[in-house]
Amino acid sequence: MTALIPGCGSGYELQAFCEAGWNATAIDFSPSAVVAAQQAVGPWREHVIEADFFDYTPPQPLDLVYERAFLCAMPREMWPRVVQRWAQLLPEGGLLLGYFFFDSNPKGPPFGADREQLSRLMSAYFALAQDAPVEDSIAVFKGKERWMAWRRKKAL
Repeated sequence: MTALIPGCGSGYELQAFCEAGWNATAIDFSPSAVVAAQQAVGPWREHVIEADFFDYTPPQPLDLVYERAFLCAMPREMWPRVVQRWAQLLPEGGLLLGYFFFDSNPKGPPFGADREQLSRLMSAYFALAQDAPVEDSIAVFKGKERWMAWRRKKAL
């Protein structure tokens, strides 16, 4: 099973995926974030790559893209492009899995969505497969985060 973690930050999710047996790759466009993540993940350091999410081509097909504060770090006007890129990266039946931030504050980052807005963005490419509250969020996301799984629809 192959996974991509865009905007990997410290890379702790990469370590969890690799320890669970996944062939996971973490990418970030920030050279300093890549170095920090490589140092943090030890034996999986070669799985952390400096890359632009919009240009990155995985070396093999993906089964899963993991979302953790990547979308909410982007200005809202970039969201359609992010969702489209997720769809390009995943085959039919592939999963977009992770945490989604819901908030109406116009300022950010993080930039929150409302449920209707996110559903509209995702519906062309994805079907919601799971939606659950998150109980252990960090302070900035507390009470405003949902664990969601979106399954890639058949390409048009």
